[in-house]
Amino acid sequence: MANTWWELQILCEPALEDSVFWRLEDFGSRGTASESQGNSCLVKAYLPRFQAQLLDLAALSLWLRQDALCVGLSAPTVQWQLIDEEDWATSWKQYWQPQEIGDRFLINPAWLPLPEGSERLVIRLDPGVAFGTGTHATTQLCLESLEMRLSELAQSFIGTSGKHEPLVIADIGCGSGILSVGAVLLGAEKVYAVDTDPLAVQSTFSNRALNEISPERLIPAEGSVDIVAKLIEKPVDGIVCNILAHVIIELVPQMSAIAKPSTWAIFSGILLEQSKAVADALEENGWVVATLWKRKEWCCLNARRS
Repeated sequence: MANTWWELQILCEPALEDSVFWRLEDFGSRGTASESQGNSCLVKAYLPRFQAQLLDLAALSLWLRQDALCVGLSAPTVQWQLIDEEDWATSWKQYWQPQEIGDRFLINPAWLPLPEGSERLVIRLDPGVAFGTGTHATTQLCLESLEMRLSELAQSFIGTSGKHEPLVIADIGCGSGILSVGAVLLGAEKVYAVDTDPLAVQSTFSNRALNEISPERLIPAEGSVDIVAKLIEKPVDGIVCNILAHVIIELVPQMSAIAKPSTWAIFSGILLEQSKAVADALEENGWVVATLWKRKEWCCLNARRS
């Protein structure tokens, strides 16, 4: 039973979907999918059996019920069962289709053929058990922010040689590597992608190969900002960080230490009500929040060094 997974099925009101996704991510879910069922939303989530006991699942069910009652919605119905790894690996993929994000990206599941005639930058992706399929609002906000940021730099950041100066980026909490791959496709010279979850790092290696990116341009490693600090030769030009708000706040001083006066950063994984606390932590460490983009309950902060 070592390779068995919990499959959670949560039937809720559509207005509660984002809150359920956030709660599942915080709980440690390795993959989520949702579908409409009449006037309700069915969210499925998966996590390894060793990661949660029955009492943990019961506590999660209680949290979801409290979340609903706090915003005046009916309590969701929560069910769970054990499935084997093969069933897990195929069950959620049926819900995931190619998706256009921003003006330039197309996320294409690795098991589907590449679209013909598309002029978009195609990110082939098999996230495995890592976070980051492109369906979550925070991932979309980060990709759109990267697109805007790197498009601006492509027009203005020209060296005396007439060529683009090499752009080095740190992806903190890389998950599936989707943001790292996107940054390389947009022209970044090198991306250091780190995650404390070894399965996420493994997924980033796999997606680097899927997108035929050279090992010199995308460097995955297990760990956090401290590992990036050891790998880089000089401060980075940009930082992308799509993790939970309280973790961002904890890491701001370390991220500031690998930045230079011109460094920009994209922070997400932040609920709207958490944005002030994150912005305050950034400003206390010498960052200026230039814009706040929001989608549903989530937001993305685009910042630069002051």
